[in-house]
Amino acid sequence: MRLNKKTNFYLLLFVIFGGFLIFGVSENIKGPAIPEMQQELSLSDGTLGGLLAINAFGFLLACTYTSWLIAKIGAKTTSILTFILMAVSGVCIYFSTNFATLVGAYFLLYIGNGMLEIGLAIIAARLFTKNTGTMLNLSHFFYGLGSTVAPIVAAQMMGWEINAAVLGWRGMYLIMLSLSVLPIIPVVLSRFPKEEGHDEEDRTSIKKLTKDPIAWLIVFALTMGVTAELGIAAWLVNYLVKVSEWTIADASGMLSIFFFSFMLARLLLGPVTDKFGYAISIIVFSLFAGVLSFIPIFTGDSFAFLFAIAGFGIGPIYPTMMALLARKYTKGTDTAITFIVVLIGIGGVITNLIIGYIIEWVTNLSFGATFAESNRIGMQAGYFFIAMTAILCGLATWEMHRRLKNEGNVL
Repeated sequence: MRLNKKTNFYLLLFVIFGGFLIFGVSENIKGPAIPEMQQELSLSDGTLGGLLAINAFGFLLACTYTSWLIAKIGAKTTSILTFILMAVSGVCIYFSTNFATLVGAYFLLYIGNGMLEIGLAIIAARLFTKNTGTMLNLSHFFYGLGSTVAPIVAAQMMGWEINAAVLGWRGMYLIMLSLSVLPIIPVVLSRFPKEEGHDEEDRTSIKKLTKDPIAWLIVFALTMGVTAELGIAAWLVNYLVKVSEWTIADASGMLSIFFFSFMLARLLLGPVTDKFGYAISIIVFSLFAGVLSFIPIFTGDSFAFLFAIAGFGIGPIYPTMMALLARKYTKGTDTAITFIVVLIGIGGVITNLIIGYIIEWVTNLSFGATFAESNRIGMQAGYFFIAMTAILCGLATWEMHRRLKNEGNVL
């Protein structure tokens, strides 16, 4: 079937937007599920951090080969395999009976998420050659949309009764991840864009990246920004349940408000980043998010809404940095994306472990009169680290902006 250019463009938009929507759902249904997983399987906070680190390792592993796979079998076939893998992981999570099988199933899911992340980034970079910041923020808006809906729907679904049995977190994962098969339809119907440029440029660009301080600053800044985003997604519900004694439903609602702010920022602030510059925008966004995340830790429930408002700062960081990357490395963009995202994956493994073990270590210091009180202090310490990563993202981007300005290449 031959498609005209306009129809094909809209089909590819559907693939990208639908893919990011599924990505947001698959990443953020874990917020309401984690407290029940932890209770049912008797997981410590350190073990839970280890589970999230293993997930990050699966994500990292996928990032190392997805660009190569796309070069070998094409973006279309890779995308189909990715969505099938994510749906299969939902079946595996449903049948997991202990921590070991849960780790394996989650690992499979995050391999799928890693392939989806790289695949969508490469397709978007090839497709959006104009108004890059606006279009990437719009694409990531759909990630925010999926992330906004996911916690509320997941919390509701976990309480469904089917044949006198509660659906629970396993059944919720099975149903939600089965949605991954839907984007396969526009993938099959569309023609995917190819990267412009030569293979030789791709091979040499990896050497240039390893020697480029700007590339390493992008890696550090994005690692901190992604840690803030995923740390909030993974730990905010648990924090509000244990520190503020909220119900899972109420805490999931706050996480959804965070992602609504996150989504709205991506929808509205893309043109702002194109106008005022990517680096300056990221500095402002990340410092805003960090400060707002700090305040409720020290002031309590009366300012808990600031956790949600921080989403306005967190939301645009990743797509804006990817737009900067696409502008900075116009030749060999696929390789640049893979290099950056793989190293972010390594950083994610480390920071997930750090968050979990900060919570466990501070809890074990027994600053409180009871274990529950000590655990509240531990959760506050872990969330303090999450807020600090947003600040570090801003500081690293400021240094990058300074270097780019000295080179006469402000982005």
